[in-house]
Amino acid sequence: MITIAGAGVAGLACAWELARRGANVTLFEAGAAPSDNPCSWFAGGMLAPWCEGEIADAEVVQLGAGAIKWWQNITHVETRGTLVVAPPRDRAELVRFAQRTDHHRLIDGEALARLEPALEGRFRQALFFKDEAHIDPRQALIDLTAAVQALGVDIRYDTMAPQNVDVDCRGMAAGLPGLRPIRGEMAVIEAPDVTLTRTVRLLHPRIPLYVVPRGNGVYMIGATMIESSSWRPITVRSMLELLGAAFALHPSFGEASLIETGVGLRPAFADNIPRLTQQGDTTHVNGLYRHGFLLAPALAGQLATQYFQEKPYENQSERADA
Repeated sequence: MITIAGAGVAGLACAWELARRGANVTLFEAGAAPSDNPCSWFAGGMLAPWCEGEIADAEVVQLGAGAIKWWQNITHVETRGTLVVAPPRDRAELVRFAQRTDHHRLIDGEALARLEPALEGRFRQALFFKDEAHIDPRQALIDLTAAVQALGVDIRYDTMAPQNVDVDCRGMAAGLPGLRPIRGEMAVIEAPDVTLTRTVRLLHPRIPLYVVPRGNGVYMIGATMIESSSWRPITVRSMLELLGAAFALHPSFGEASLIETGVGLRPAFADNIPRLTQQGDTTHVNGLYRHGFLLAPALAGQLATQYFQEKPYENQSERADA
């Protein structure tokens, strides 16, 4: 039997990869439900490896390249791409973003309006990453939980993990040396007068914003990246910046209803690259930073190949349907 601590997206992905290869897996979760994993529950759900390349190491882009196909085995994936825009005064930010990323094309305002009519006349240019996608992370967690249980995984909620487990996926709670917390804050708003169908990133020198549609006029707005270990609720400064940026994207967001806010402390190593770390008999799957849903499939695949002594795990997209 393989024991796993933590039933967030990393723990569930590891359980799925191990169980579908025939392993007998037991997963321990201190919380009572998937919603008790704040880093996963309050995530953006963007499967956007090429956009992340703007600030992330090339290894992150490579690890995330197969995430879309992996998640298509589990939950509904919106494969409509990502749009990146900037106000005219921040045109240099769009140029810089384009130079630091690939898998995109520059489109004009007319092409932008055809993709997202709500943005007609608002931006002269945009970058379109057509091969990116997004998911509803909460539904994805629920669906992944059901998927691992269908494979016979025993998920024990409201249960502290034993002192010695085979795999530890508890993020900051693992107490792994070298980890630091990155505080992310988000807001969920209801804006029935705005219709966006794909993730839109608004570039800004101080706080870049992303807006992810959840359907029925609901949008997730995020997110900050603050070097902090505080669990206190979202600050007024962050809320003003998030909502102000949303208003800059479309004025009708000013009439939206704020229906939820959330905070998560995301675990990261000094280089912001996740990894498998061995401590005694325990393999730690950790350091996913702001890329939990994007990189959990690849890290879980690495874990499974290690356990089953398979060929080196190189491309998750090649393994997803295996």
